[in-house]
Amino acid sequence: MAQFLVVFDVDSTLIENEVIELLAARAGSEPEVTDITTRAMNGELDFEQSLRARVATLAGLQESVIAECARDIRVTNGATELIAGVKDAGGRVAAVSGGFHELLDPLATTLGLDYARANRLEVANGALTGAVLGPVIDAQAKADALREWATDSGIPLSRTIAVGDGANDLRMMEAAGLSVGITAKPIVRANADVHIDIRDLSAVLPLLGLRS
Repeated sequence: MAQFLVVFDVDSTLIENEVIELLAARAGSEPEVTDITTRAMNGELDFEQSLRARVATLAGLQESVIAECARDIRVTNGATELIAGVKDAGGRVAAVSGGFHELLDPLATTLGLDYARANRLEVANGALTGAVLGPVIDAQAKADALREWATDSGIPLSRTIAVGDGANDLRMMEAAGLSVGITAKPIVRANADVHIDIRDLSAVLPLLGLRS
């Protein structure tokens, strides 16, 4: 049986970026999108409504821009060390994102994640339509993913770890055996079991007994 299941939020947790802001910068809507993102992550706005509003500003953006944005993604310091440590100990690692599969999938392959889930952007005639396909990955969907992957891995919830930074991560963090905030919004700092004030995910390893 795998020792731990670690589930990451993606934007501003597993990576340093907010991917929708990378897209918005190319669509000319970055100030509006950044404001909505900040308010949503602070728990001031409903996540699904905020996501749909932000994605709507991307309508008409060429699909090829997604690959450009992928090249701008910066993995958070210590992420590869944490992932390697968990896997070396027989654990599994996953990421669930309110962002987009189009950007998460290549990252998941590069990092060797066991599971990944995110939203999908609708594309027509080579351009974004400003809509997402299927149900939105919101706070409940993140919690459901953690539980599903724990069951699939044969890992009890008591040995799951959720790592996040925003209000959309709270239900996932409540479901996990251990919740870890990383340079998180105040609402997450107030609710996480542990908070890390530095941008270094390898700081999670001692919490799992995988590094002194």
